[in-house]
Amino acid sequence: MLWIELIIFLAIIVIGARIGGIGMGTVAGLGLIVFVFIFRMPQGSPPVIVLGMILAVITALAAMEAAGGLDFLVSVAERIMRRRPQNITFIGPIVTYVLIFASGTQHVIYALLPVIAEISRKSGIRPERPMAMSVIAAQHGLIASPISATTVAMLGILTVLGVTLPQILMVIIPSTFLAVLIGSLSVLRMGKNLDNDSVYQEKLTKGLIKPPEELKKLQGIELKRAKGSTYLFFFAIMVVVLIGMFPQLRPTYEWIVDGVMETGKIEMGGVIMIIMLAVAGLMMIIFKADAGKTVKGSIMRSGIVALISILGISWLGSSFFEGNRIVIIEGISQAIEGYHWVFGIGLFVLSILLFSQAATVVTLIPVGVALGIPAPLLIALYPAVNGYFFLPTYGTVIAAVNFDQTGTTHIGKYLMNHSFMRPGLVTTISAVLIALLITYIF
Repeated sequence: MLWIELIIFLAIIVIGARIGGIGMGTVAGLGLIVFVFIFRMPQGSPPVIVLGMILAVITALAAMEAAGGLDFLVSVAERIMRRRPQNITFIGPIVTYVLIFASGTQHVIYALLPVIAEISRKSGIRPERPMAMSVIAAQHGLIASPISATTVAMLGILTVLGVTLPQILMVIIPSTFLAVLIGSLSVLRMGKNLDNDSVYQEKLTKGLIKPPEELKKLQGIELKRAKGSTYLFFFAIMVVVLIGMFPQLRPTYEWIVDGVMETGKIEMGGVIMIIMLAVAGLMMIIFKADAGKTVKGSIMRSGIVALISILGISWLGSSFFEGNRIVIIEGISQAIEGYHWVFGIGLFVLSILLFSQAATVVTLIPVGVALGIPAPLLIALYPAVNGYFFLPTYGTVIAAVNFDQTGTTHIGKYLMNHSFMRPGLVTTISAVLIALLITYIF
């Protein structure tokens, strides 16, 4: 039965990925019907705390977007990139990494990509180089962000091993940032220069290259509200990190159980949810973040899609795992015996199938915990969840191809020979190796 169940599980993932959007989560419901009602498998459970943390963070980000905070961040990034256009192959990915790290969402890259493409073309630099690398930098900036859905999910799972947020960040931030620099070096001479590129020259001759649209300009009270919401959000991030670094800052409480006074301490997941919801409330009160715009904004819409997908696929994965716990643990244990690093390959492959770092984390990291893989190694292998560039079908990949009017950023005739393969492999492998080195040293 294990192989039949595994085939069904993989088929659900493939069908859901093809449908796109919330399809991953909803189709997983069909898999649960088969597993629970027909095969009589354990129902498993969705990661409720993780989902709660993700929802709270998304709410704060969506409120910041409604107050103009994301527009303000993008305008700052644009000014930085325009100062040294000749170094756009390095500056573009670095600015993208920092912006995604700070905002906790990849969706701001859609505003950056046209700017990077324009600066590259006007500087005579092949746009493929910074465009492809910036897409990869966004993935790594996301897993390094302390308030991204992926990191929140990782923390929620590893809390049982006594792992704190600073322990994750101290490994992942330097490893991913250095890996982005290495990845940028790898694309420095990728492809032909623009003056020798026949596709670009043909488009230029036919007048197919159009000027990019101007970014939204914030002024007056709009600018003040945008700045205020951004600064408040960053302050909340610092508070979360500070409380994560010093657990004694988490409040304790008392309650009576069977006539006996007991003491407890609020978990880090609760801290994140409370702070982020409070920040969203303050943005609405102080900086007039419209409640309607908050719900209708792109971040909230994409966040809800992510939540439904994670809910369904993680619940399906939990049911499959619980129904075959002994066989799975024994099988993987034998496969990785003495070679725990092989678990990173599993993370990479699953991320290709799921098209989501967060879904990969909630599906496979609990298996690593059950296998007894040490927490430092699980943290070091964490960057391997960035494998979904491998198939060029993710939204940021498609956007980069479409925003590059020169045609240099491409998918390729044979699908796998796309612009993102070299920077993706180099950056992801480098991030894992550097993270392993950091955990070994410290």
